[in-house]
Amino acid sequence: MNYISTRGQAPAVTASQAILNGIAPDGGLYVPEDWPNITLDWAALKTQTYSDVATQIFDAFFDDFSVAEIDHVVAKAYGKQWNTTDIVSTHQEADLTYIELFHGPTLAFKDIALQALPHLLTTAAKKQGTHDKIIILTATSGDTGTAAMSGFGNVEQTEIIVFYPEVGVSDIQRQQMKTESADNAHVIAITGNFDDAQKAVKSLLSDKTLAQDLRANQMQFSSANSINIGRLVPQIVYYIYAYAQLVKNNDIKAGDAINVVVPTGNFGNVLAAYYASQIGLPVKQFVVASNENNVLTDFFTTGKYDRQRAFKVTNAPAMDILVSSNLERLLYFASGKNSEEIRNYMHDLSDKGEYTLSADTRQNLSKFVSGFATQTQVSETIKAVAKATQYTIDPHTAVARYVYGQQEVSGPTLIAATASPYKFPQTVLQALEITPQSDFEALKQLSQATNTDIPVPVVDLFAKPVRHKQVIDAKQILATLRHEIL
Repeated sequence: MNYISTRGQAPAVTASQAILNGIAPDGGLYVPEDWPNITLDWAALKTQTYSDVATQIFDAFFDDFSVAEIDHVVAKAYGKQWNTTDIVSTHQEADLTYIELFHGPTLAFKDIALQALPHLLTTAAKKQGTHDKIIILTATSGDTGTAAMSGFGNVEQTEIIVFYPEVGVSDIQRQQMKTESADNAHVIAITGNFDDAQKAVKSLLSDKTLAQDLRANQMQFSSANSINIGRLVPQIVYYIYAYAQLVKNNDIKAGDAINVVVPTGNFGNVLAAYYASQIGLPVKQFVVASNENNVLTDFFTTGKYDRQRAFKVTNAPAMDILVSSNLERLLYFASGKNSEEIRNYMHDLSDKGEYTLSADTRQNLSKFVSGFATQTQVSETIKAVAKATQYTIDPHTAVARYVYGQQEVSGPTLIAATASPYKFPQTVLQALEITPQSDFEALKQLSQATNTDIPVPVVDLFAKPVRHKQVIDAKQILATLRHEIL
């Protein structure tokens, strides 16, 4: 099975090469040349563990890995670092099923992929015969960086460099990053926003001069962002697993179409649901939920992508994004694999800040509906869900829950619950009309208000020493990177 660039001007590569490269040499993103040949047997899948399902999906998409290598990756990724043996759990609200994706070491859905990626990457390096140190370059809006460092921390043959916006992340997210203790981790705040960091990282990943300098020092770049296919494929698993659980619980019959609601910024999580649908997950509608940075809402409504708008710092900060990188992968398939069309869109986005879909490509996105929630609506939704069901959701899940309520969506629906409410205690407490205190006191307040235990990964977070204090301008990223690693 080969992977090719969305922009069509790079050679086809194997799965291990695509994982190792991170981004294609032409600046495009790797996608499967053809969908893998896999049969989803729901009668069997409903009896299987999360690791069993992950093994099947990994085997299908990463077919140049041996059975033993896949087994090793899965065992490392989904072991004792999770606070539930099921890895993900579900919560039912009428026809709506929350997929709780936050039971990993950093309390966010990114853990599911980023506990696997380091082992996929180091295994890929061995397969390709490279002994270079792999420099993991990551931009984060709050969760990816923390989860990436949890996964890559002290992993041999790797260094990880995380850039995050100084303003906009939650206190918990910031503290998780600033107290990271792994010797191979470098954490740097930037005065710009996530889009500034992401743009710089993508530029660095495709900088040929920098790549030559790294090679001269026995180093090479890769990425832990969802532009890496090794980040994306593990996210397919939880949609397959959750559907199988619906079949197991007799909530649906095998083959029944469902809706999938996803709060999204960089579009990776909803793209994984789309990939799942291409290998056999029956999906009626994809509901794309945004916060006030609602560039995707406008895009799916009008067919025009326009990033030329004010960037807003919101109470759902992991979604504060105006350039959704993974949308490029969806458009590649919606365009009938027309890489020239994709190149034109991405050129227009870079040069003009906007592009407009062709009529045919837009028609192929008819299963996608969208909406957005304001910060006030996020707070009101957290409060309403807690009052009606005694279930507490984080602000990003609240974005999805609000948009779900505004759409004409009927029948069984999966909603991605992307983070623990303990990741954003101040926001949740304010929504519950409790005046939040700072730091650890807010965690205790939330525990008392919801009658739940503070999760182990953050119970002593504010007692840890701060190790990373550097703050730079986004324009200094290249110079800072050279200083950190060369």
